[in-house]
Amino acid sequence: MKVLLTQEQLSEGIRRLGEQIQQRYQGKPLTLIGVFSGSVMLLADLIRLLDMPLRIEVLEERRGLRGDRPGPPAINIDQLRCDVEGRHVLLVDDIYATGQTLWELVPQLDELNPASVHSVVLLRKQGMQTAPLSPNFVGFEIPGDVYVVGYGLDYQDRYRNLPYLAVLEPQDKEARWP
Repeated sequence: MKVLLTQEQLSEGIRRLGEQIQQRYQGKPLTLIGVFSGSVMLLADLIRLLDMPLRIEVLEERRGLRGDRPGPPAINIDQLRCDVEGRHVLLVDDIYATGQTLWELVPQLDELNPASVHSVVLLRKQGMQTAPLSPNFVGFEIPGDVYVVGYGLDYQDRYRNLPYLAVLEPQDKEARWP
């Protein structure tokens, strides 16, 4: 693996994101919704940086609905435990590639009548976007042709716990997990 972003670079980028979010919402109550388990590390770090009332949710993919079909994952918006009506909502996602996940989520959330829906992503892959929706806050731009692991992102349940981001190389994919 080749290190793409060190732990220090990640911390600095997330601090910048926290400042931008803090400035945007200016202490207003905010509902942070993590998109899948890969967002948990970013979500946790952002929570520590924000000085405002916060509600927290994490959405997971609907299991068994996607199968082998290409396209965006099926998202179970019905699993939200809190009411978002009249609240500012910030979707927290680990990586933005095609944009299909946000493209599917935002309209579903809009139906719940929030005050606003915005999104923050740790990484945006360059040249991959197919949906006409971009994140409001972006931590880092990365090349579109790399497979990135670490800081919540995994490959077959491996590497998620790395404190930095790395580019997965072919031999890393072939390595067997005990």
